[in-house]
Amino acid sequence: MCFSATASFAAGGFLLGLGTLTLKSARGRREIPFAAIPLLFAIQQLTEGVIWLTFSRDAPLLNGVLTHVYSFFSHVLWPVYVPLAVLLMEPPGRRRHVLLAVVAAGTLVGAYLLYVLLAYPVVSRPVGQHIEYVSPHFFAALTMTLYLIATTASLLLSTHVRVRIFGAVSVLAFAVAYIFYSQWFISVWCFFAALLSVLVCFQLVTPRISGNRRPLQHN
Repeated sequence: MCFSATASFAAGGFLLGLGTLTLKSARGRREIPFAAIPLLFAIQQLTEGVIWLTFSRDAPLLNGVLTHVYSFFSHVLWPVYVPLAVLLMEPPGRRRHVLLAVVAAGTLVGAYLLYVLLAYPVVSRPVGQHIEYVSPHFFAALTMTLYLIATTASLLLSTHVRVRIFGAVSVLAFAVAYIFYSQWFISVWCFFAALLSVLVCFQLVTPRISGNRRPLQHN
């Protein structure tokens, strides 16, 4: 989380409980990746909680390891994982073909950002009441565009109503984080996205709305 260790641990603990409930509500293997999103965000937020503690406990080695773990989630996992999770839930049709292209774009940007994480040092430091993650970024405009497409546009392409709502609110959160918290964008964006993963629960746990959950195809 972006404000304190306490906030990070609180969010992580909440998402662990919510994510367990969501995962148990998955109807078959194709829903499991999407249902696991809150749990993955829980791990990421708990990781950042410990990163907060490394600043005051003077633990540079642990800070370096966990900074890279956190950055793997934010830079590499999400642009690959989100469109793939949406694709797996999608029934046969034209949108699946579009989502395949989005998965390819997410994989491309994720592979590039993985190279950046391995080739260049990533540093986390407390600035104000947020954590700033500092790493070199080349082709920033293209990278950000592909990242946005993979993590949010993929949700908007879904035939599931609540998944599209998740996507629309995520786009808004992305814009707010980028405009008002650009220096701490990675931390703040992941914080917003973690909280918004509550909407995954509404897709899988709450009563269906008309046309919201179509039968899953297993071919």
